Amino acid sequence: MAIKFIEGIKPCREGRFAVVVSRFNSFVCERLLEGALDTLRREGEVPDEHITVVRVPGAIEIPVALEHLAKSGKYDALIALGCVIRGSTYHFEVVANECAKGITQVTLSHGIPVANGVLTTDTLEQAVQRAGSKAGNKGSEAASSALEMVNVIKAID
Repeated sequence: MAIKFIEGIKPCREGRFAVVVSRFNSFVCERLLEGALDTLRREGEVPDEHITVVRVPGAIEIPVALEHLAKSGKYDALIALGCVIRGSTYHFEVVANECAKGITQVTLSHGIPVANGVLTTDTLEQAVQRAGSKAGNKGSEAASSALEMVNVIKAID
C-alpha cells in the first residue's frame, strides 16, 4: 500500500478569500495588502469578485472582523494583515499577543484557514523590510499560505 501525500497546490480559482487589514501603520499595511492581492491574483488566479478587503482601525480589531467573516460561511480562507511596532511601553506585547491569540482562536473555532500576516517588529525599518523590501512581503506570503491551505482542506475533505 502506498503512502498518500496531501499537499497544497495553486491556483485556487474557485476559492473565496477575505483580507482583514489594519489602518494603523498604514504605510506598511498597504504594502502588505498590495502583496497579498498580487499573490491571490497572480499565483492563485483568484478573480477580483472572489476577494473581499475589510479595513479595521488596528491590529487588536483584526480578530473580531475575522470572527464575523468566518461565521458568515462565505469564505474559504481569511488573511490577517497588520503591523505592530514595539514602543517604549508594554502595549506592544498586549496588542501583539492578543491579536495572535485571536487569529488562532478563529482558525480553530471555525475550521477555516486564517493566514497570519501581522508583523510584530522592533522598528519601523524592520517592518518596511518585511513589507516588500529586503525580507520579502509577508502579505504575499500570507496569501500564498491561504491559497495552499484551501486546496489542502479540499483534498482532506
